[in-house]
Amino acid sequence: MKILVTGSAGFIAGYLVQELLDYGHTVIGIDNLSKYGELDKSYDNHPNYQFVKGDVKDLDLMKELIEDCNQIVAGAAMIGGISYFHEYAYDLIAENERIVASTFDAAIWAHQNKILNKINVLSSSMVYESTSTYPTPEGEQLKCPPPLSTYGFQKLAIEYFAKGAWEQHKLPYTIIRPFNCIGIGEKRALGDVDIRSGNVQLAMSHVVPDLVQKILKGQDPLHILGSGSQVRHYTYGGDLARGIRICIEDEKSINQDFNISTSVSTTVLELAEIIWKKINPNKPFNYLSDTPFLYDVQKRVPDVGKMKDLLGFEASTPLDKALDEVIPWIDEQIKLGTI
Repeated sequence: MKILVTGSAGFIAGYLVQELLDYGHTVIGIDNLSKYGELDKSYDNHPNYQFVKGDVKDLDLMKELIEDCNQIVAGAAMIGGISYFHEYAYDLIAENERIVASTFDAAIWAHQNKILNKINVLSSSMVYESTSTYPTPEGEQLKCPPPLSTYGFQKLAIEYFAKGAWEQHKLPYTIIRPFNCIGIGEKRALGDVDIRSGNVQLAMSHVVPDLVQKILKGQDPLHILGSGSQVRHYTYGGDLARGIRICIEDEKSINQDFNISTSVSTTVLELAEIIWKKINPNKPFNYLSDTPFLYDVQKRVPDVGKMKDLLGFEASTPLDKALDEVIPWIDEQIKLGTI
């Protein structure tokens, strides 16, 4: 199968492209490199991979790239951490709507005139930002109040793009909601600004790289945001990529939506202590609670039963094993000055 992946230089896409190539697919990646700048990927010279530096909003370019593709993965987006969502509240929704509209325009054209048979939409757990139902099943996004952040609202909007494209143009879709991806490859974004957390300056974005950096840089006691009672499902990037690949390949995914996540809940405080003990096995764990982000989501707990029951997928990589890959990588990036 030939697959166009938009936002191919992104964090999750790095795992996805490798997964697709490993399973014999041909991949075209497009990215404007606006988040991380130029990157080297292990698969750059793979014979079945082509990278195009370009803007997804360029509809003529998108039509050129998609014309002989069987499927597309819509992954391109402005994205960051919780504070980023609100600092760039307008830019996020405006730019991401433009990206999504161009992506769907190209996909509808290719479905009507070429061989494209499905669009795979990378949504987000943030569509459930305002829920009080846990574990959160697919469909809850239609019942709970709308997301508070423009990022979450726009991710909900992209799901309606998929439903509208099916209703009007019969373009098949799969909606995919990853939960809290962790892994290697998430470097400092070009627009990141350093923030002081205790005695450490860092570009705070996502909790795992932030905690690892602070501990590696010797922070003691460790500063965490809020009480540490926030609940997340930290899911290894390789597991997410496998789940997305299965959604691409399995016809039972057509016109369905899926939560892709580990089934294991972990609080931020539990996570902090696990990382601490891996880096400082002989030092007692001490922490201080900093003022939390105003908009921090306290709980993200997905129901993962649909993905298991319909497609036979379970995220199998334990948090402990994922951290054994992530921590040395971040340590190396600190020394290289790329994070």
